[in-house]
Amino acid sequence: MQAYRDRVTTDELAPDVEAPEEEIPALPLLSEPRDGVPEVVDTSAALESTLAALAAGHGPFAIDAERAGGYRYSQRAYLLQFRREGSGIHLIDPIAFPNLDSLAAVLEGEEWIIHAASQDLPCMRELGLVPTRVFDTELAGRLLGYPKVSLSALLERFCGVSLAKEHSAADWSTRPLPEPWLRYAALDVELLLELRDALESELVSAGKLDWAHQEFAAAAAAEPPPPREEPWRRTSGLHKVRKPRSLAVVRSLWEARDRVAQQRDSAPGRVLADSAIVSAATAMPTSEDALIDLAGWGGRGARRNLPTWWGAIARATALPESELPTHARNTTGPPPPRAWPDRDPPAAARLAGAREALVSIGERVRIPVENLVTPDAVRRLCWQPPVDISETGIRSFLTDSGARVWQCDLVAAPLAAALLYAAEHPLSSETSAPDDAPEPTSDLT
Repeated sequence: MQAYRDRVTTDELAPDVEAPEEEIPALPLLSEPRDGVPEVVDTSAALESTLAALAAGHGPFAIDAERAGGYRYSQRAYLLQFRREGSGIHLIDPIAFPNLDSLAAVLEGEEWIIHAASQDLPCMRELGLVPTRVFDTELAGRLLGYPKVSLSALLERFCGVSLAKEHSAADWSTRPLPEPWLRYAALDVELLLELRDALESELVSAGKLDWAHQEFAAAAAAEPPPPREEPWRRTSGLHKVRKPRSLAVVRSLWEARDRVAQQRDSAPGRVLADSAIVSAATAMPTSEDALIDLAGWGGRGARRNLPTWWGAIARATALPESELPTHARNTTGPPPPRAWPDRDPPAAARLAGAREALVSIGERVRIPVENLVTPDAVRRLCWQPPVDISETGIRSFLTDSGARVWQCDLVAAPLAAALLYAAEHPLSSETSAPDDAPEPTSDLT
């Protein structure tokens, strides 16, 4: 990696990082792509040239995408970054083209190297770019048990360089894109090929390469998540709203804001802040003038759509009692685990046993518990176990829940043993869990 270290500087250190007691040499900062910052591809002629260069290269593609989630309603890609051995780095503006079918043809059948594929693949699928094979560097880091798996952390570990992230939250829908942003975007794929090879070597040494291949295949085939039920309940500060009528105001304002944000392609929080919605719901103003006097309602964004907001409040105020929302969520899944000891002590005992088993496995194989099996699958298993709680029955349940073969091989037998133990040592509603029961962890709560 010496060639890359020759291209970095050491005089840019984070100002808020205190020097440790034992001085540790600062890693050099990766500051410039090896071939410089390429021009953005935004014309048909430039795209044709880029596709020819990518096709002439060899090996997998390092790929990244930039979105504008804090600024736009959509999660579409506003910049695509590619690097392939023998072709260099290419920055493509997907907004400039009616479709990218020709790019999809070049990528077809080749491996894509992506960091955190679950974040970037959805917006690429919207463009008709669908992988057949993926190598996810973040997932590889998780399977190897590294405590930090950000791209910057992995580059520090394997490439000996630091990666600045000062433009990660930029508005990538800006046109033209500033040159410092383009440099940042290019650096995101600059060393992905080298990082992939280093991680694969580690996976082989750890005996986890087959596990990784199963995870990568699942990532490549993953369907978009279904829409959230009652998404308005994610309003920040909702816990301050107590009355059903006030909850109806939150719901009505949230839905009105969502429609406006979608029409403008603007992030909902930039249209109307969550704090303003909660302020209106708790105060229950009786006029438009009273509404704009509330905290969060003095800005131009709130005033600009005042008739819309007031209409939403009026509709919520006029709802019959039977149509008012309650604090209880409409969900088919189990309740939050903190409620289990009171609502179903045997289920709480099953979850405690399952958690203890998974923590032990995770420590043994050096993999985070949430990567051994999804927390949702564990909660559903423990809340309402299948009739067959043998290893075969648990394996079948986990497979139906989307678990991979390697995960079932690791956890099916221990989970079956935990559920069997709980069945043979039942807790009544008057009996609490034993004093030595493991405390809840954030992985499964």
